[in-house]
Amino acid sequence: MLDPKTGLPPRFLRTPDAARFLGISLRTLEKHRTYGTGPTYRKIGGRVIYALEDLQAWTAIGARKSTTDQNAGRVFPARPLTPAERERAE
Repeated sequence: MLDPKTGLPPRFLRTPDAARFLGISLRTLEKHRTYGTGPTYRKIGGRVIYALEDLQAWTAIGARKSTTDQNAGRVFPARPLTPAERERAE
């Protein structure tokens, strides 16, 4: 996927493209942003943008090799976290 103007791959994605990149709905990504459970984003003027590295890092949190992987992180659902979940996320 190259930028037609520059011929370079994009470094930042707007919300619809970031959601498509992650394979989740636009609304789910917006909820993650609201609850603080999603990937790091940047706000430039009134625009929300996501760096590709941040999207990949967020998905890497949930990477695991088996169902019993003790060192795997957890990507939380798009909802307010309980105090116990918030503590584990930090």
